[in-house]
Amino acid sequence: MIFPIILSGGSGSRLWPVSREHYPKQFLNLHKDNRSLLQEAAERLNKWHDISAPIVVCNEEHRFLVAEQMHQIGFKGAQIVLEPCGRNTAPALALAALTAQQSNPDAEMLVMPADHVIKDEQAFVDAVTKGRELLNDGKLITFGITPNSPQTGYGYIKRGITLKSGYSVEAFVEKPDLARAESYLDSGDYLWNSGIFLFKASDYLSALAQFAPDILDVCHRAFEARNEDLNFIRVDSSIFAECRSESIDYAVMEHTQQAAVVPMNPGWSDVGAWDALHALKASADTQNGNALHGDVMLHDTHNSLIHSESRLVAAVGVDNLVIVETEDAVLVANRQSAQDTKLIVNALKAAGRKESQSHQRIYRPWGNYRTMVLTNSFQVKEIVVNPGAKLSLQMHHHRAEHWVVVKGTAKVTQGEGHGDLESLRSFILSEDQSTYIPLGTVHRLENPGVIPLHLIEVQTGSYLGEDDIVRYNDEYGRG
Repeated sequence: MIFPIILSGGSGSRLWPVSREHYPKQFLNLHKDNRSLLQEAAERLNKWHDISAPIVVCNEEHRFLVAEQMHQIGFKGAQIVLEPCGRNTAPALALAALTAQQSNPDAEMLVMPADHVIKDEQAFVDAVTKGRELLNDGKLITFGITPNSPQTGYGYIKRGITLKSGYSVEAFVEKPDLARAESYLDSGDYLWNSGIFLFKASDYLSALAQFAPDILDVCHRAFEARNEDLNFIRVDSSIFAECRSESIDYAVMEHTQQAAVVPMNPGWSDVGAWDALHALKASADTQNGNALHGDVMLHDTHNSLIHSESRLVAAVGVDNLVIVETEDAVLVANRQSAQDTKLIVNALKAAGRKESQSHQRIYRPWGNYRTMVLTNSFQVKEIVVNPGAKLSLQMHHHRAEHWVVVKGTAKVTQGEGHGDLESLRSFILSEDQSTYIPLGTVHRLENPGVIPLHLIEVQTGSYLGEDDIVRYNDEYGRG
C-alpha cells in the first residue's frame, strides 16, 4: 500500500506578492480556479486504489489552513504532522516515515511537494508504477523530468546504468549556468530534479541512520515525545529545534548507492516563480503569448504575465513583463528576472515590513478578516466566519467593538465575569442587525448557519493591536 506524503512547508517567496509567508503558494488557486495547489496534489492520489489517507507535513502556523483545505475536498482522514520550526526535507521525511510506520513498518512512501503542478496525471501514475518495481531491491527512487529546454532554475540528475524500470543515479547536479544547461539538454543523459520520491519508510530511515544519524536521532526523540490531538501530530518542539537543517538530497541521496531515477514527462511544473507560471498559463492568450488573471485590459502587449486581484490593470505597449497587483502591493519585473523577486521579499523582511508575511486578508481557523480602515483610535474590519465555526470566548482591555451583520446569521455570546458561561447570555443577529461589545466585556461570535457569515466590525479604543486579547475558551487550542 502507498502512503502518500505531502510536503507543505514552502514559503513561495518568488511568487510574492500573491504568495506570502503566512499564506504561501500551496494554498493558492494558481493553476485551477477552484483548487489550490495543495488540493490538486491530494486529489492526484485518487488515481490509486491501494493507497492510504495522506500524511501532510506542514508548519505549525499553517495547520488549520491544511486541515480546512483537506476537509473541503473530502480528505477527512489525513494525518497532519506539525513542524515546530523549518528544518528542510530530510527531517520532515523522517517524521513522515516514523508516522507511516505506526501503520506499516514497510510502508511505501510516495513523497510529493504540495506546490507542484502535474497536468498528465496518468503519466505520473505510470511512472510511479514503474518505480514500485524497484522497491523490493531497497532502492530510494526519485523521479526525473525529461527536459525540453535548458533551464537554469532546476537541479539536474545524471542517469547511470539501466535498471529494470529506470536508471541508477550517477550524480546530482546543482542549478547550472545557461551553457552547461544547454550541454545537459544536448547529451540526453540529464533529467530535471522534480523533488518527488518513492521509497519504503524502513529503507529511508536506514539510509538516514547511515549518512545522517544525528538527524534521525533528534527526529526519533522528538517523535517519541509527540502529542496528538484531532488529526494533528505535534512533535516535541524543544527537541526538534536541536535538529540541523538539511535536504534529503544532501543528507541521503547524494551518498547512497541505492539511489535510482525514473524518467517521466507528465507536464510538470514546480511553479517556482512568475516566469514558470507564465509558461504554464500562456496558452490562455496564445495569440500574443500573454498569461492573464483578473480584471486586465491590454493594447499592443506581448509575452507578459499580468495578474490582477482587486482592481483594473491596463498594459500598453509592453513586452516580456510580469505585472502582479494585490490590495497592498504591485510587482513589475522583467520576466527573465522573475527569480529575483525573492530579493524584494528579503528586503521587506529586513525592513520589518508586514507585506513579506501577510496579505490584507488574514486567515484564521474560523474564517478570515480584512482591515478596511485603520487609524490611531479606530479600525474597521470585514470579518467572515465559516459555517459552524466560532471565535474564542474572549475579552479586550483596550478596545470596544460594534458588529453589523451584512450577510448570514450570527450567534453572539456576551456578559460580565471571567468566561463563566452560566453568567453569559446568547442571542441571534440577522442581516442588518447589530450589537455593541463594551470594553472589558466577555464575548464570542459564531456562525450557526449554513452559509458564510459576513459582518463589519468597528473597533474603538486607545490600543487596537491583535495581541489585546484574553482567551477563556478556544476550540482551536490557542492560548
